[in-house]
Amino acid sequence: MPLASTGDLVTRAAAARSAVAAFNVITLEHIEAVIAGAETAGSPVVLQVSENAVRFRYGRLLPLARAAVAAAERAAVPVALHLDHVQSDDLLRQAPGAGFSSVMYDAARLPYADNLASTRAAADWAHAQGLWIEAELGQIGGKDGQGGWGGTVRPPLDAHAPGARTDPGRARDFVAGTGVDALAVAIGSVHAMTTRTAVLDLALLKRLSAALTVPLVLHGSSGVPDDGLVAAVGGGIAKVNVGTALNSAMTGAIRAYLAARPEAVDSRKYLSVGREAMAREVRRIIGVLSRTPPDRTPA
Repeated sequence: MPLASTGDLVTRAAAARSAVAAFNVITLEHIEAVIAGAETAGSPVVLQVSENAVRFRYGRLLPLARAAVAAAERAAVPVALHLDHVQSDDLLRQAPGAGFSSVMYDAARLPYADNLASTRAAADWAHAQGLWIEAELGQIGGKDGQGGWGGTVRPPLDAHAPGARTDPGRARDFVAGTGVDALAVAIGSVHAMTTRTAVLDLALLKRLSAALTVPLVLHGSSGVPDDGLVAAVGGGIAKVNVGTALNSAMTGAIRAYLAARPEAVDSRKYLSVGREAMAREVRRIIGVLSRTPPDRTPA
């Protein structure tokens, strides 16, 4: 089917008081696994390509993007393409021609006034190109595999440190001042967690949901336990980003396969095992997000 629009999927999820799963992809196996898992679950899904993934692919966006488009167009469920954590204006400007309907512009490393100005300029350009745009306010830890915020412009803050989390009043002003379509909020999750021990500040999420009219996005969701994800959707999260959980599933499955078969050399054998493990994790996470929280019956 034709490529879906990230904005449409997230807007519908928010209106239904649910959330759409968005998975970061690095290889063709990631792409195929996400789509296979979503098809089994019978759910729409977002494929996300991050700036880090582009850097890994020698700085070239199109090879992975074209593979994602080709796979998405043959999917049995709606699939959208999202360019994630973009800091480079040059990469931002490649998005429309590569099949992306949306972009997450990440200037959260900058002081507030600079974040607002840079995001405002990015949003103006993105909207002129028909792109839906997400931004971030607060300091979500673990970017680039680093602890805490991981930035270099401001001193890093731990995800639970005072000042790291998104302030509702400032978030309201930021959304109004930038015109973004969705906001990633810092409520206690951390990027690149391999343990599922993150504790979300649900009281803060409730205040953010009340203060903002745009959909809210949860980054670092791999480190959040299932009950936390269900509660996050119940609190107003409409897009849930997942990356590390897929990498952990793939790596664990391949490691076990090769440990049991030290003579193996055919990469198709162990990559297929890794792909199947990721597809199972995609299906599992979508199933978790489909649970109706007890305090959030669909309207």
